[in-house]
Amino acid sequence: MLSSVPQAYLRMCGLPVRVCCRANAEYMSPSGKVPFIHVGNQVVSELGPIVQFTKAKLYIQWCDDTTASEITRQRYSSPYSWPLNHILAYQKQWEVRRKMNAIGWAGKGLEQVYEDVSQCCQALSQRLGTQPFFFNKQPTELDALVFGHLFTILTTRLTTDELSERIKSCSNLLSFCRRIEQTYFEEDKDSQSAGSQYSRGPSLF
Repeated sequence: MLSSVPQAYLRMCGLPVRVCCRANAEYMSPSGKVPFIHVGNQVVSELGPIVQFTKAKLYIQWCDDTTASEITRQRYSSPYSWPLNHILAYQKQWEVRRKMNAIGWAGKGLEQVYEDVSQCCQALSQRLGTQPFFFNKQPTELDALVFGHLFTILTTRLTTDELSERIKSCSNLLSFCRRIEQTYFEEDKDSQSAGSQYSRGPSLF
């Protein structure tokens, strides 16, 4: 299972990438964390900081009661049958909330989280400016990192569009995400047969 961040960087490096969705992905990973990469006979997980979801995304998905009950727990538990689906979903929510408490985010409210996201987007937008990538003409690990986080937020269904709208308010960041998706994620449609286990996933187009 491969998230947008490492997938984008691998594509930028010109490496062939095939995404495979597995219900037991967490248990296939040597560290118990996703995403991970399977290369030949090797399985590599926790690719440094580029595989970590943003704190804001985790907070909204698991610490906002409405989002957690209406979307996140259902989506997370969907591959499993009863009662394992409920057990694993609540276990995951407990783990995330414990982590949020440990890093001092448990006491935050949604508006404060949204404001944190806005400030981060403004800083990124100012740094990017009118350049195609953060270091002008060539993509780097930073571009993959930023794209992965922003793309995930932009394409993840939540109970409100507030989080994605904060990103969209910075037009150059939205264009940046679309540029990377179009450049590195456009694949030959003929290579993807209907019903295949391999999926291109969500899109901004």
